[in-house]
Amino acid sequence: MTSVPALTLYGRAYCHLYDDMKVALEPLRRDFSFTLHEVDVDADAGLEDRFGELVPVLMSGAPADLQDDAKPLCHYFLDAAAVRVWLEAHGAAHTTR
Repeated sequence: MTSVPALTLYGRAYCHLYDDMKVALEPLRRDFSFTLHEVDVDADAGLEDRFGELVPVLMSGAPADLQDDAKPLCHYFLDAAAVRVWLEAHGAAHTTR
């Protein structure tokens, strides 16, 4: 059985760009099977220092992967094409066609 790929959206609860990116992810969530983790950077001083104003940012992997091999897929606005390519390359199952 293959594992479901994970993405992590780092942002701030009060940021409209964070909300916009979550909404923009919905079509991809309908097309692919993946886990989406949401992390408020203001809840962790280390994340706040790391990301500063560079949020929202969509990263590959789960939050635990941040120090390992997580890579930023897009900042501020969703790059749906880049995320789609990443999901396909990491075995995300298509849920509809």
